[in-house]
Amino acid sequence: MSGARQARRWRQAALLTGLLIAIGAIGAIGAIGVGPAAAQAQPAEQEPEALKGLGIFHQAGAQVPPALAFTDEQGRAVQLGDYFTGERPVILTLVYYNCPMLCNVLLDRFVAGLKELDWTAGQEFAIVTVSINPRDDSAGAMKKQAHQIENYGRPSAAAGWHFLTGEQAAISAVAEAVGFKYAYDEERGEYMHAAGIFVLTPAGKVSQTLLGLDFPAKDLRLALVEASAGKIGSALDRALLFCFHYDAAEGRYAPAAMNLMRLGGGLCALVLALWLTTVWRRDRRRRLVAEGSHS
Repeated sequence: MSGARQARRWRQAALLTGLLIAIGAIGAIGAIGVGPAAAQAQPAEQEPEALKGLGIFHQAGAQVPPALAFTDEQGRAVQLGDYFTGERPVILTLVYYNCPMLCNVLLDRFVAGLKELDWTAGQEFAIVTVSINPRDDSAGAMKKQAHQIENYGRPSAAAGWHFLTGEQAAISAVAEAVGFKYAYDEERGEYMHAAGIFVLTPAGKVSQTLLGLDFPAKDLRLALVEASAGKIGSALDRALLFCFHYDAAEGRYAPAAMNLMRLGGGLCALVLALWLTTVWRRDRRRRLVAEGSHS
């Protein structure tokens, strides 16, 4: 191969590598732009006096007390530890069964995310819903369970999604453990609380807290894989955890900029190596053909 042609090939390789690196950098910058820094740039709204101190505060690693006593939707006496079997992660939701709006929206949106998962409650993971209203009873819990299981469209999930009621002391202990700060509005007869769900390890420790009313299947899946320490999910799921990290401030999984840049750099090196190998083999074949024609 002539020196001019070889130089041209090397220039093409350099341009290709530069282009791939630039694409990776742009993606990483975009990932950074939608992270906490961008959110913090937003001006904070004035918090109403009645809501001060309320909200959901992520408490990674906090143990939910397993000995707390509750009653399930069947009227049976249970302990929270009955659901911390050590075998599968648990999603905990805190609502109340006669809530006029927010709790119903939260559960409905939560189920919408669950429907997109190919895993089912009661199999790969469990769900425990605890009422924060000590006046709720097992009849209300059963009615709420029936509605949500019908909404879910997977009847077998009834064995893996339990709706509990209990005394104020037990309710307060659960809420305190997971960082769920709420209050009762005497005037309106309603509870003031934020929206979110808690993903616990199989031992009942807080792994992730997903905030808001939007629960994409991707976030649910990654949270369950992480909470289970990789015991559920595929190799691809574990690989995705390298590219996405849990953002406690946002209560969501966001692209991990540095990991994406490392991955992009690795892909660039791989593409370049494959391209150079192809060029070398093609030139070698041409050289052998040329030598054969002169012999």
